[in-house]
Amino acid sequence: MVKTTERTAANLPLWVRGDTNAFFGFGVNVLVNVLTLTALCLGVVRLSSGDVFGTILPALGIALVAGNIYYTVLARRLARRENRTDVTALPYGPSVPHMFIVIFVIMLPIYLRTQDARQAWQAGVAWAFIIGVIVLIGAFVGPYIRRYAPRAALLGTLAGISITFISMNPAGQMWRMAWIALPVLALLLIGLLTDVRLPGNIPIGLAALLLGTAIGWIGGAMSVPDVSAAAGDIALGLPSLQLGLLFDGLAEMAPLLATAIPLGVYNFTEGMTNVESAATAGDNYNLRSVLLADGAGAVIGAALGSPFPPAVYVGHPGWKAAGGRSGYSMATGVVIAVLCFLGMFGLLATIFPTAAIVPILLYIGLLIGAQAFQATPRVHAAAVVAALIPNIAAWATGQMDNVLAAAGTSAAEVGNSALAGAGVVYDGLLVLGQGAILAGLVLGAVVVFIIDKRFTRAAIFAAVGSALAFIGLIHGERIEWNANGQVALGYLFVAVICGLFALAKIPPREPEPEERELDRQHGGRSSAAPASSPDPASSPAPASAPALASADPALPVQRTADPESSAPAGAEATTGGR
Repeated sequence: MVKTTERTAANLPLWVRGDTNAFFGFGVNVLVNVLTLTALCLGVVRLSSGDVFGTILPALGIALVAGNIYYTVLARRLARRENRTDVTALPYGPSVPHMFIVIFVIMLPIYLRTQDARQAWQAGVAWAFIIGVIVLIGAFVGPYIRRYAPRAALLGTLAGISITFISMNPAGQMWRMAWIALPVLALLLIGLLTDVRLPGNIPIGLAALLLGTAIGWIGGAMSVPDVSAAAGDIALGLPSLQLGLLFDGLAEMAPLLATAIPLGVYNFTEGMTNVESAATAGDNYNLRSVLLADGAGAVIGAALGSPFPPAVYVGHPGWKAAGGRSGYSMATGVVIAVLCFLGMFGLLATIFPTAAIVPILLYIGLLIGAQAFQATPRVHAAAVVAALIPNIAAWATGQMDNVLAAAGTSAAEVGNSALAGAGVVYDGLLVLGQGAILAGLVLGAVVVFIIDKRFTRAAIFAAVGSALAFIGLIHGERIEWNANGQVALGYLFVAVICGLFALAKIPPREPEPEERELDRQHGGRSSAAPASSPDPASSPAPASAPALASADPALPVQRTADPESSAPAGAEATTGGR
């Protein structure tokens, strides 16, 4: 019989020691992203500091504080429902891929054409609003995709985002100033991937930030005059409705749909994979509730003047492994909102070296990449890698485009033949990377079902891939009829081949004991067998799904008796993210 814990969900504390670790880690993560989008608004689109600090950041602050408080409430509700004390809130902040896309794909071309920063801003706001509406619609579709897509495909495409868009740019920034960043990374890895604690239980995230900041200032990487100049820009900015700005942007809505539709689909698919990642870590959230909140956050932010749609972040298992529960999310939302309202981000950029901040993003990339392999059967490893590939292609072509733009040219001007002569298959990588997260999900699912010899399901997913490519949701530059007929035909041929093998009635591969254990642990089906729940949006995790080890020894983990488990009730996983 399992003993009850000292703390129960009935008296769940708002803050535990692990929340401090998670707060400094996740808070720094969001801080970096808001600093980045602030610099993009001021330096790329040339918006005035009054518009950025007086309207955009306060609007973003409202969306973030509302969303993070909502996810705190959601976590506490889940903890009470399952009588657990180890539930971790979902992390929530401005969507990183969309942050760059809205600046460089939507706002910058309009600014360059019109030299009117306000017109570019209103287009960005309208685009973010459309994204939010699509995510709201996706809230009623996403649960069914999650129900039938195999775990290797969902986690593999998420790992692709983590390794590329979340980790690679920070890694480059780290090695540019490695003398600051590498000691910070080492401290984070020791504190978050092992059970080693600092003297006095100093939060590892805070210690790492202070160490990097001290090295940066002592080494001359920072400047006192820069701090003094930035301090003069501090001013109070409160959010207000910007409906005129929004409606002016929506009046020219048609050109925005070409990117808003596939990226809206990307947003709710990413939300879906992040919820799957959280479920794999032991916290099974209601997907529909999450997507509705994501969509509402984008709509509310746009109505207040923010062109940056927020989203649930990659990284829940990392903050869970760091000991975060429900308090870290709310604290992050409140602190970031206050900084947005006070216009403090210009000042913070001059105090903390970037190299001291970005290692936390590399840590998240490491953890999510590892989770994709740890939480799926070894036999499905090839499917995980297949799901990674479209995101790698999308990241690579983005880097190429940025390099060519910096040189004052483009891939179209250079020409595919010249690029191919240099060993760069730009045109193929561009096609492969369009709609990367959805493409990775489809490709990973097809590989899983081929490995499992479930050829009917492989044929169905390949046929879906063909339809998506035909209308441009994957492998197409825009939404249109026959967006990429060659790719659609290729997927269709895959569906035909798998269909022929299905007619041969080949027995499916029998799952190994390891796979049954993974399914039991993570509350899902590695081969996506249909669940028995009539409503995939509200299916709770099975009672046997184990919780992550608490990074806070003062907070015992609620365990459920499992007659199939031979491990002692107190045994816990020690690796982050599992």
